Amino acid sequence: MDYKKAADFWVEKDKDSVKMDSEALLSEIEAFLGRHKVCALATAAGDFVRCTPIEYNYVDGAFYLFSEGGLKFRALESNKHVCLAIYSEGGFGNLEGLQVTGTAEIIEPWSEEYLKLVNFKKLPIDMMEKMPQPINLIKIAPEVYDFLDSDLKKKGFGNRQQLIIK
Repeated sequence: MDYKKAADFWVEKDKDSVKMDSEALLSEIEAFLGRHKVCALATAAGDFVRCTPIEYNYVDGAFYLFSEGGLKFRALESNKHVCLAIYSEGGFGNLEGLQVTGTAEIIEPWSEEYLKLVNFKKLPIDMMEKMPQPINLIKIAPEVYDFLDSDLKKKGFGNRQQLIIK
């Protein structure tokens, strides 16, 4: 198996496709994010891998995920690099999806940023304060967006677009 050749397939195929400017691409991505609310969060450390379906909130250019716990934290403890996958159901010729590569951090419970997201989601603070332990808040800072949208061809662009943030 030529893994490098397989890994480079789309890079080679898309190198001559028409690219969108960054602002227009970010606008398309944010519109896509506004139509969805669930992602698959991939975490890994050593030989441990986890992929968790979880609700996200996209606020001020970052992804926020509330979670009571789970095995994803086993990987996050030692590896902050993550990937999110968000997609629409569709088929050949009607594809729409986004992969987000970035870094995760845990937001301190009851901090200003934590409360901002509690208020954004309209969660009852009094109920949350009575819980035996605070709900964890994961913040993901995106570094690379890989966007796939079949409809971009109708606008004269390649259907695969990449936006590098960092």
